[in-house]
Amino acid sequence: MTTASTTRTRVVVVGGGPAGLLLSHLLHLAGIESVVLDHREHDEIATTHRAGILERDSVRLLVDSGASERVLTEGDRHGGIYLRFGGVSHHVDFEALVGASVWLYPQTAVFRDLHATRSAAAGDLRYGVSDVQVLDVAEPRVTYTGTDGRTHEVVAEVVVGADGSRSVCRPLVADRKQYLREYPFAWFGILAQAPRSAPELVYARSEKGFALISQRTPDVQRMYFQCDPGEDPTGWSDERIWEELQGRVAGVDDFGLQTGPVLERSVLPFRSFVQTPLRHDRLVLAGDAGHTVPPTGAKGLNLAMADVRVLAEELERFLLKGQADALETYTDRALARVWKAQHFSYWMTTMLHRSPDSEDFDEARQLGELESLVSSTAGSTYLAEGYTGWPTV
Repeated sequence: MTTASTTRTRVVVVGGGPAGLLLSHLLHLAGIESVVLDHREHDEIATTHRAGILERDSVRLLVDSGASERVLTEGDRHGGIYLRFGGVSHHVDFEALVGASVWLYPQTAVFRDLHATRSAAAGDLRYGVSDVQVLDVAEPRVTYTGTDGRTHEVVAEVVVGADGSRSVCRPLVADRKQYLREYPFAWFGILAQAPRSAPELVYARSEKGFALISQRTPDVQRMYFQCDPGEDPTGWSDERIWEELQGRVAGVDDFGLQTGPVLERSVLPFRSFVQTPLRHDRLVLAGDAGHTVPPTGAKGLNLAMADVRVLAEELERFLLKGQADALETYTDRALARVWKAQHFSYWMTTMLHRSPDSEDFDEARQLGELESLVSSTAGSTYLAEGYTGWPTV
């Protein structure tokens, strides 16, 4: 194979989304060069609408590292959430319970901030490439087809797979064990031109199933309702969507949704996945390449950022301080938080969603669990701790 060019760097990051860019940024601050590769075009990532709830430590990492100030000036700080069941809303006050908040700040905004920061520092970011292949994990070599149609090579000391749930790096981990949980439902998600219906997110459980009344901007809102995984979103009219959502949140207090034109609609499958180890030789995985969670607990992006924080520390020890065992500790450090988040997301999911085969007992038990949660300071505190994120250690 003839290559058009060969680049030598310390770390090659496969995946140029928020996780890959954040890692590249943190490595740059430590004086470690990197190259970032992604098969998507920059504009595709920057315009793909994805919700974003950032934990307090995620916000702190973005701000303290100089990656984003906009998260504080343009992000929407939320001091709690509403749990709605039995036709009544119950506020869980995170600030009062644990002294912490979360920030509503879309993943697209996180990506744009990180991309601007790396671009300002002349970061080597290569988007729109194809046929990315990791040829060696002991002495990392990665090839790809560039936008010029020619084959290029990157030689590095470490390769990081931050390339999402369809990772090309994940299968390269030898002796891997995978944990998987499929769920019998999905989320029907919409983006709508409408005012906000509530000051903070509303997680609603009803006999019709789950609904999440989320937000995006003062004029555009993100909302979801539980549906069958095989549901076709194109068959739903705006009127039918709003009728379904309103039915999920209806109650004795006459809570109603602000409606408007539906701009986007999609179906989001549910799955829990963890692969261990997250490392093989000089290949390591971060974010969705190593694990995914249901969206109920708002953990996906936060887990990826937590991975990257730990990985940046270990790479600094490995590459700058010559500590050969640094990469060996990454899996255990990262997965300790991942499994806590898996439990939290699974707990919230099973507490709020109606299973297709649920019986009267299951329905009554769910209501009992929710009532116990909102009436108990200890129960509400656990929810607040998990939702705002366990403090970094």
